[in-house]
Amino acid sequence: MVTNITNLGRSGLSDWLLQRVSAVVLALYTLFVVAYLLFHPNLDYAAWSGLFAQTWMRIFSLLAFISMAAHAWVGLWTVSTDYLKHTGVRFGFQAIVILAIFVFLVWGVQVLWGA
Repeated sequence: MVTNITNLGRSGLSDWLLQRVSAVVLALYTLFVVAYLLFHPNLDYAAWSGLFAQTWMRIFSLLAFISMAAHAWVGLWTVSTDYLKHTGVRFGFQAIVILAIFVFLVWGVQVLWGA
């Protein structure tokens, strides 16, 4: 039996809910970006930079980054507990995934809120 010590939500229901909520946030973010690109066919760097200079867009993007990190962790945790039966291999895989998600999340925050 696999313990849920590395499980993000600590229960199947909370993981399921986190997966669905993060999927909705990512879908809304994707739809917004696609719609913005469609309605601004002559988009240049100044307009794109101006969009991401606005605080609401930075917050929306940060929410999307956090949602992506949570969504990826729940999905990869589920896959690893289903298919990686050896505890050491599973732990190593999960440690690498956590590190990668953390690095990408910090990098995203730096890109959004950095100078």
